[in-house]
Amino acid sequence: MASLIKSKRGLSQVVTTLILLVVSVLLAGVVTYYATNITMTRTEQEEVDISKAHIWVNGSTQVAAFMVENLGGRDILIDKITVRGVECSWSNVYFERLTSAPSADMNVTRESLITGSSFSLYGKTYDQASTDIPVASSGVVLFYIKNPDNIDLDDVGTTVSITVFTKDGQYIEEVNVESATST
Repeated sequence: MASLIKSKRGLSQVVTTLILLVVSVLLAGVVTYYATNITMTRTEQEEVDISKAHIWVNGSTQVAAFMVENLGGRDILIDKITVRGVECSWSNVYFERLTSAPSADMNVTRESLITGSSFSLYGKTYDQASTDIPVASSGVVLFYIKNPDNIDLDDVGTTVSITVFTKDGQYIEEVNVESATST
């Protein structure tokens, strides 16, 4: 009977420990991959596109114009806009919401047309902003900014940044300052 017990052989402790370690690492890897995949596919991302940006200058008149398109899967809140690093006062910001992005470019306007709580330009009515501006998912908003600070006639031809700030990020568009020779 003693010879039967001694003749049976099992795995050594080293091999058993290695098998347990490899299995536990593989299981942890699978769980991590699964959790990351679920989190990333179900989390709606913020994605903002700034396009059709212009800054026009004519004498003492400056106007910035651009379009913001929310391409992400969730609504966003625009809480600040800067031109060349200087925050624009909401009283100088005018906007219009659209259901889809227009194919036409933004139109130059005289700053003198932008007065009061709204103004009309080429059949669109722009409302004066008073607080942060929400943009729905897949929404489009056109902006005009009256007299952005620290832009003047000497800046024609130079590159200036327009930055839109949201809760989760900032989106920058670089534009060349243009002469506003037409109205």
